[in-house]
Amino acid sequence: MERSNEAPQNPGIQLATSMSEELGDLTRLSASCCIYKVPERLRCVNEKAYTPQVVSIGPIHHGKKGLEDMEEHKKRYLQHFLNRTKVSLEVYVTKIQVKEPELRSCYAHNIGLSSDEFVRIILVDAAFIIELLLRYCSPIQLESNDGILNKPWLKKFIIPDMLLLENQLPFFILEDLFATAEVLAMMPSVFVLSYIFCMESTSLHVKRDDSGSFSSFKVEHFVDLIRTLHLPTEEENSKYQRPFEASPVPSMTTLHQAGVKFKARSSNNLFDIRFKDGSLEIPNLMIAYSTELLLRNLIAFEQCHCDCNYFSDYIFLMDNLVNTPNDVELLVKNGIVENLLGDKNKVSTLINSLGKGVVFDKASFYYATLTADINKYYKKPWNEWKANLKQKYFNTTWDTISVIGAPIAIILTFVQTVCSVYQSGQR
Repeated sequence: MERSNEAPQNPGIQLATSMSEELGDLTRLSASCCIYKVPERLRCVNEKAYTPQVVSIGPIHHGKKGLEDMEEHKKRYLQHFLNRTKVSLEVYVTKIQVKEPELRSCYAHNIGLSSDEFVRIILVDAAFIIELLLRYCSPIQLESNDGILNKPWLKKFIIPDMLLLENQLPFFILEDLFATAEVLAMMPSVFVLSYIFCMESTSLHVKRDDSGSFSSFKVEHFVDLIRTLHLPTEEENSKYQRPFEASPVPSMTTLHQAGVKFKARSSNNLFDIRFKDGSLEIPNLMIAYSTELLLRNLIAFEQCHCDCNYFSDYIFLMDNLVNTPNDVELLVKNGIVENLLGDKNKVSTLINSLGKGVVFDKASFYYATLTADINKYYKKPWNEWKANLKQKYFNTTWDTISVIGAPIAIILTFVQTVCSVYQSGQR
């Protein structure tokens, strides 16, 4: 038998070669990445809160079952957009083709679509969003056959879908298409239209009331815009943020028993929670059916993209404060929470579930100072003793009268007894 002169190849070399090829095929994660699939640790808590129910925006959920009917409506809006702008379809297609690499880099995962299909989806969805913003925010006469804004139930579901993290378009493509049409220059900018849309579509308070002051801000998409509208100022940041060293704060009920008072704070900044002289002031929060969806997607965006997790820290604090329906009752009673869900149990369950799966960063906790101040007050025995005395014996006017009246009655009885004895001795 003839023996081969070739030495057997080292299996380690084969594996290393294969792995090198895999590493060479990796796509580079771009700095412009801003649209993510929600991490499974968050999605599994409430998948519906991250999944579009009526309309897909962008490539992630395009073609999913149950979303097909809206494709026809989106194409109608594209036709209206072309008629309104007097710009040819070819011009818009070319503009998106030029931006395709930049657009793809905005998505955190690989988009397995051909160039033509990807450009088609972006153009249809971008035109749909711009046309919807124009009809929603501007005094434009709606057609009688408008299949979206003339049907409240459809409008009710479309708007929440447009605020989902996985259902976003990069904001710059909306600005580019908007700027292409000279006729739209007579309208408010796409930024102002988006500002109005986001303001009216959320139940959260917004810090800044002047949309013009945001004209120079760069936002990635609608979810980022809503978050940006709530960002604290640099002064507020330096005042609150520091490493988290204290224990979590007790619940509302426990703090109440220790003498802490609660008050709705007059502030449009959701994060502007303050504690001073035994009084905890919290800005008003409206809890409606859309609140969970909005907060979950804001938190998911922070967890995937941001260095400072304001909404995550806010929910961590509120989760500490609210453990039972009794805690919710204190929030409602003191005007801090507007409960549109009706059921206290639902509110406490909602607040407790929002923090599940959220990664908490102790090194940059926004409420570290606040937490330390509350715990310092709570741990003083005198405050709890004083609160217990007041709640047990001075809770109402009649309780106060009874407490004060009891020793007076004893003294009067004693005086009367002494006088009786004295009178008896004189006889």
